[in-house]
Amino acid sequence: MANAHPVADTQTQDLPADVLELAKVIGELPLEHRQRVEPVLTRVLESTHRRRRILSLVQDALGQLRLDMKYLMFDLEATRRERDEFRRRAEET
Repeated sequence: MANAHPVADTQTQDLPADVLELAKVIGELPLEHRQRVEPVLTRVLESTHRRRRILSLVQDALGQLRLDMKYLMFDLEATRRERDEFRRRAEET
């Protein structure tokens, strides 16, 4: 009964606790039932990992966007200060 378990091939720290618990329970099923359920479990695990990777990519992209926006706001304020200074000097002459 020592078949390769779908969770053994994945990074368990990336999986929700309830999915790990489900995989454990499925691993304890009799072989005939486990063989029917494990392919579905494998698809669920793959889907969960894919969603986690996508979420991580989106979070990284949002972080970069926030940083870019801060730089743009800084540049905008600097440009406005330069414009105002230029206008003030132009009015003085």
